[in-house]
Amino acid sequence: MAERLQKVLAAAGVGSRRACEELILEGRVRVNRKRVDQLPVLVDPSTDDIRVDGRRIHAERKVYYLLNKPKGVLCTQRDPAGRTRATDLLTGVRERVYPVGRLDAGSQGLVLLTNDGELAAALTHPRYGVPKTYRARIRGKLPPDGLKKLRQGIWLSEGRTQPARVTVAYGSRSHTILEITLREGRNRQVRRMLVKLGHPVRDLTRVRMGRLSLRGLGTGRFRALQPTEVKQLQALARGSSGETSAGRSRSGKTKRVAPVKKRKRTTARRSQARPH
Repeated sequence: MAERLQKVLAAAGVGSRRACEELILEGRVRVNRKRVDQLPVLVDPSTDDIRVDGRRIHAERKVYYLLNKPKGVLCTQRDPAGRTRATDLLTGVRERVYPVGRLDAGSQGLVLLTNDGELAAALTHPRYGVPKTYRARIRGKLPPDGLKKLRQGIWLSEGRTQPARVTVAYGSRSHTILEITLREGRNRQVRRMLVKLGHPVRDLTRVRMGRLSLRGLGTGRFRALQPTEVKQLQALARGSSGETSAGRSRSGKTKRVAPVKKRKRTTARRSQARPH
């Protein structure tokens, strides 16, 4: 697949994209023995011979890891305060990977990390609506009206949320455990939705993303995805999965939902567990 030359060089660890552009313009890069000193240039890293100052550049292999993130760990590339990041837990992984999407420090659970930028961008794009399931323990007992509002959409500051799939796993007077599946990724969305209903979240765990789950993966552990799992993610990114959610059928067609009255918008070790 053709990619911009500076992107390929940056992915191989030569330098930042800007620095790689300068190397190209200085005439220090050759593609198939021909000097390149202009932009843009498209190359295929899997077949083209790319060299910088005579040194052969090899395309970085794409890797995919599933991490069960503990509380207090950040899903960020850099932290000036030096706090633990999700990437710090992937001991032995040499490739430069980054989290797909975000999971706030106070939450735990499933985080996908990869160096496949194209797939990561697709999985987080609202167009494809990749389903993510969370288990939330909230204060108090959520009444039927609260469930109805979650399933129909909650008004937040930036607009109304999409309908969510919600089930009650446990309920008592002191607390309720919900499983909530979303197809969008607003900042701290689950927490904000439940605060709006007057039921703050005590614990929040992401338990599933598409068909990936935490089954067999202890807190703080990680594992590489199996080829079949990568293919499933790629299918999700193309919008060709059979996953369903509230308001959407297996065929991908939108189902009719009950009309809603409009309102004015006023370090870890690799897990030895078998992947599922």
